[in-house]
Amino acid sequence: MSETAEESGRVRQRRRTRAAIVDAAAELLRQGRSAPGINEIADAADVSRRTIYQYFPTLDQLLLDATLGLLTQTDVDAAIDSAAEHADATERVEAMIRALGDAAASSLPLGRSLIRLTVDLAEDAEQPKRGYRRIAWIERAIEPLRADLDEDLFEQLVSGIAMVVGWEALIVLQDLRGLDADSQVQASTWAARALIRAAVDEQASRYAAP
Repeated sequence: MSETAEESGRVRQRRRTRAAIVDAAAELLRQGRSAPGINEIADAADVSRRTIYQYFPTLDQLLLDATLGLLTQTDVDAAIDSAAEHADATERVEAMIRALGDAAASSLPLGRSLIRLTVDLAEDAEQPKRGYRRIAWIERAIEPLRADLDEDLFEQLVSGIAMVVGWEALIVLQDLRGLDADSQVQASTWAARALIRAAVDEQASRYAAP
């Protein structure tokens, strides 16, 4: 296995572990546990307390992330699933962005809080501090392009779209541009389309005849 493939595998394993922890906390919240403790969450996720603290330095960050999942996960998953019959990655991404925009009214204040809790955490290049759901959604949405793009270009596209959708993008569009909810969705959609076109064009240029 190449070094790049090994690194990609480690990233996916970390994402799965993080997802298992958040899903366990979300399920406890769904069951009516208003403030489950670390031990309870560790048991439910079948991981150690130490593992939880590797991903979430504070219980508040974990519970906030789990709450955001309860508010957004089902709707965004359903939107992507509904668009999955289309082979066009752009339509799938647009469906994801619309669903995130619809959820923003109730979830954006929590998104701001999550950013505040994570922005000052120590730097760790191998450990994303938040956003694993967003990356998974983006990968699902642009899956039709995976076979058409080189691996590095596919990953670059995921990173590019991650910059123009989600809490950070919505906050920029709201606070810096003063856009209403519909205009925020339009701006994010426009940027995502441009990134997809750029990736497809770059792929074509790589193999164009000299």
